[in-house]
Amino acid sequence: MTRTYPVDRYGLIHRGRAKAAGYTDYELNSAVNRGELIKLFRGVLIPADDRDALGTHRSLAIAVYLGAVGDKVLSHESAAVLLGLEMLKPDLTRAQLTTGYRAGGRKDAHRHMRVGVIPDEQRTVVDGIAVTSLERTAVDVACTTAMGFAGALAVFDSALRNGADAEEITRLLKRKRRGVECARRAFDFADASAENPGESWGRAQMIEAGLPVPRLQHMFYDERGKLIARTDYDWEGQLVAEFDGDVKYRKLLRPGENATDVVTREKKREDNLRRIGVMVIRFT
Repeated sequence: MTRTYPVDRYGLIHRGRAKAAGYTDYELNSAVNRGELIKLFRGVLIPADDRDALGTHRSLAIAVYLGAVGDKVLSHESAAVLLGLEMLKPDLTRAQLTTGYRAGGRKDAHRHMRVGVIPDEQRTVVDGIAVTSLERTAVDVACTTAMGFAGALAVFDSALRNGADAEEITRLLKRKRRGVECARRAFDFADASAENPGESWGRAQMIEAGLPVPRLQHMFYDERGKLIARTDYDWEGQLVAEFDGDVKYRKLLRPGENATDVVTREKKREDNLRRIGVMVIRFT
């Protein structure tokens, strides 16, 4: 039997409202055990649907924000999720909230309450939820990511893709804080042309290895002017490198296709590049 649970505007199910609608704690807990509902924390659930880790974290962050008091702002990874910033292996265990207070920070199973006051010019609103600005969020994630240089580069690439103000990021990076030296170096190499965190990770490996920095998303044409390929990386039109990841191949799937169709099409594309004298290498 399909159940219709009372949800708020953000898709959250609050235990008190559900009980007022006639549901018992036993029914709610059974729905969690069946995989029909996901328990975010005590008193708040969401429909399981087909949501991924980012979708679940978005709901968790909003629920934590709504339950907090003071001049709070979602920040770090939580702000990035609401703003649509792509990150390299983000830690989505806890919702990240900057409290507006100068003391009293704490962590628990589902919240990381960070102390600090976010200036008005470094905050924005997404769907009624206060979050740090695109630029401030990118800097916060870059300075705290467990993925180091590659993680910082990935979030800066994404921020620039999303229209972040490079001058504002540069200004924010002038402040002394833990992790800022790595973040500054990463921003020196940031490029909006990188299409996803996997490509940013690949470029980070090249940079840290001291290899020449590649050109991104170059268009190659055949002798008749027909487009052959737009490549992830290339060096002077002679060597091409392609980043192959599961996410990339899912994005390349056309209606009615399977993974084999994508691989076959990519092989033909690679053969065409070799035909015009370009060497192609791939990595995952």
